[in-house]
Amino acid sequence: MALPANRTPVIIGVGEVLDRPADPAAALEPLALMEAAVRAADADAGGGFLDRIDSLDVINLVSWRYDRVAQRLADRLGIVPPRAVYGQVGGETPTTKLHEAALRIMNGNSLVAVVTGGEAQNAVGKAKAAGITLPWTPPAKAPENPIIPSDHVTPLGMSHGIFQPIHIYPIYENATVAAWGLTPAEALAESGATYERISQAAAANIHAWGRKAFTADEITRVADDNRMICWPYTKRMVANNNVNAAAAVLMTTLEAARAAGIPEDRIIHVHGGAAAAEPMDILKRDQYVHSVAQDAVLAQAMRLAPHGFDRVELYSCFPTVPKMARRTLGLGADVPLSVAGGLSFAGAGLNCYMLHSACAMVRSLRTAPADHALLYGQGGYVTKHHALALGCRPADPAWLMLPIDVQDDAESRRGDVPAFVGDYSGPAVIESYSIVYGREGQPSHGSVIGRVPDNSRVFGKADVADGAAMATLLSLSASPIGLPGRVTVGDDGLQLWEMT
Repeated sequence: MALPANRTPVIIGVGEVLDRPADPAAALEPLALMEAAVRAADADAGGGFLDRIDSLDVINLVSWRYDRVAQRLADRLGIVPPRAVYGQVGGETPTTKLHEAALRIMNGNSLVAVVTGGEAQNAVGKAKAAGITLPWTPPAKAPENPIIPSDHVTPLGMSHGIFQPIHIYPIYENATVAAWGLTPAEALAESGATYERISQAAAANIHAWGRKAFTADEITRVADDNRMICWPYTKRMVANNNVNAAAAVLMTTLEAARAAGIPEDRIIHVHGGAAAAEPMDILKRDQYVHSVAQDAVLAQAMRLAPHGFDRVELYSCFPTVPKMARRTLGLGADVPLSVAGGLSFAGAGLNCYMLHSACAMVRSLRTAPADHALLYGQGGYVTKHHALALGCRPADPAWLMLPIDVQDDAESRRGDVPAFVGDYSGPAVIESYSIVYGREGQPSHGSVIGRVPDNSRVFGKADVADGAAMATLLSLSASPIGLPGRVTVGDDGLQLWEMT
């Protein structure tokens, strides 16, 4: 039994905008980019929906910090939606907001909803380098919903210099190498092959910021234009947020879509999904070989597609994310993991990638219809997870009735969390590690997460001047996970790691 047409949530319009002026002063500011994307989504739906929008979600901005963001955008669009909300930081938020909009439509609390986001980091960076003042809406002295570093990284992480996403995702990457029985060289080869296919999707996507396909070797090999950022990730394995781009997705009921004369083959149905999270503090997680929150979210997604997904978009800020998700989903190593082209190649604003991915997935489903497709977004540092299933046929009502929040399932999967002991000195073994590189191409600093004999956890700064230790940690032939070392407490009160 299907939902009634007046409660069936569907996507009817998508819009994407790229802005590449030679002069950054001529670039569109984020508000203008989002306005253009929303209008493009309305045009994609056949027009006439703007004035009917009753729910507006705006993805969190980073490149230009306004106040009253959603209200400012509504004013530019000339609309007065009863609900206009500016979101929090997180790469999963587009997936979350699309899911929530679908549920409001299903519950009769919304008729026409739009989710949009946009950034102009490329123009901001070029203007700063050229000493140009951009003629945009003045940024707010007190921006709305700012990024607060302490919400994401602990003081201990900051003191270790392990605080940016590029520093923390390798902790999962390096841990999974041993857990999956791979050598580092084999894991790197998998990353290269995976990202080669993702870059091919970007090359075929007219809305991608970068449209060049790279070989696996070009992605993984260190070169002048592809330096090592944090072991084992090169520049081409790292998210590219240096874009001027925006996206928008327009949703309504199946009844309203049909009344507007939208052809059935252009209507995409929302089937449901799930969300869960890990602790913000990575030292308070049970392990680094998988994410129980990711596992729970994808488990629910698979309940919506008992025969599997025809195509998927797996968040790809760094290779470990789609590689872990692929295994959880039971997908083969050669299955394409993106329709949009990935954060490294297609690029997107910091929190906007999954909105661009949703647009790409809608276009893909219109071109090649399928019953089930998956959007999987992630935010933080393997922290926040949200999956959303789409398809070309109506959802089973039971799917949409499943709870979004699957945190209880995630917690039931979580193992014992080791106690962190910051004053411990003595023997330990490597649980995982992160080695950060400087622009000169050499390791600049790093830290090892270790386990001590009673299974407590330690966090020791690595000595990058110790050639033998670096050779072990940076070996491609054998994983150092599980190797012994020794922790001492330095004069600064932080633990130091030595190989033994």
